[in-house]
Amino acid sequence: MDFSPSDDQKLLRDEIVAFCRRELNEGAGERDREQTFPLELWRKCGDMGLAGLPVPGEYGGVGLDPLSTALALEAFGYGCSDGGLVFSVCAHLLACVVPIWKHGSEEQKQRWLPDLTCGKRIAVNAITEPGSGSDAFAMTTRAVRDGDGFRIRGTKTFSSNGPVADLAVLYAVTEPGKGYHGGISVFVVERDTPGFEVGQKFEKMGLRTAPISELVFDDCRVGQDALVGELGAGGAIFQQSMEWERICLVAAHVGTMQRLLETAVDYARTRRAFGKPIGKFQAVAHRIVDMKVRLEAARLLTYKAASRLENARDVGMDASLTKLFVSESLVETAMDAVRVLGGYGYMQEYGIERALRDAVGGVLYSGTSEIQRNIVAGWLGL
Repeated sequence: MDFSPSDDQKLLRDEIVAFCRRELNEGAGERDREQTFPLELWRKCGDMGLAGLPVPGEYGGVGLDPLSTALALEAFGYGCSDGGLVFSVCAHLLACVVPIWKHGSEEQKQRWLPDLTCGKRIAVNAITEPGSGSDAFAMTTRAVRDGDGFRIRGTKTFSSNGPVADLAVLYAVTEPGKGYHGGISVFVVERDTPGFEVGQKFEKMGLRTAPISELVFDDCRVGQDALVGELGAGGAIFQQSMEWERICLVAAHVGTMQRLLETAVDYARTRRAFGKPIGKFQAVAHRIVDMKVRLEAARLLTYKAASRLENARDVGMDASLTKLFVSESLVETAMDAVRVLGGYGYMQEYGIERALRDAVGGVLYSGTSEIQRNIVAGWLGL
């Protein structure tokens, strides 16, 4: 299968890379140290269309197909050295905007998507709870019928964008006896809804410019118009959003891997030891070759999965294979980049150690590597 980009896709990539280098990278290290969310840069990403890449134009998006969306996010990850900002935009787009676009009513789409796709408003995905991480559907948050609406009680945790979000895409139990199939529903809850509060904020190892917190829903009442899709459709909605996230979020990882590879190659060509460039030493050269192999395999897996995202019944397996391989490859590649650059890779000033810290989160969010292996095993009938 030929995944050679079209002229339009090449132009899109070049525009995104140029935008990132021009607008987003200055001060990335300082923002990471201070754990500052760059709201102004978020708005610029919205103006660039990054917060609404696959969403149709009538709702404010760019209208890209899934493969072009992945190519655009790869360019975003390549051009932008602020991994937290990249992650925040991707989490907003893939886990929040996509479900509203795919399953919301026409009124909901018209109400929320234009501001979400242009970056005017920020969304948070509210599913993980203190007692249910990988076992997401062991959640205890309840949405109980209350007249013509619902009353929500529960606490979510590790909610990316939580401290700055204007609305939450919330998963809650509506029929406890039905479990995953029919027991979970999705709601959009706006920030100013009484009973919705931001709880504890967390400090992270990496992705420090992407704020994260608890979300508390204490007798929070929403109307029927807050329900996304059918009552009890939360399991299917979550599964589809995770397919988009596991494929397109790691597309940004592919771009980061490309940037790390180029940094390592440039350094190995210019850094000299014992009278010659260190790239002439087989130990260094082979490490860089391994980085290249992982990059090309990750890119092919991502492109294949993206091309099948809306066309294949078994794309869930593609998504898990891609997320598993690319996220683990990113950690290995970042570690190899640190080793190639040696002391310079270990220092904050060069940004490589930040890329390594950012990479570690990839084996946890959107389903841990262990969960991805379980999913693939299930598809194999094991």
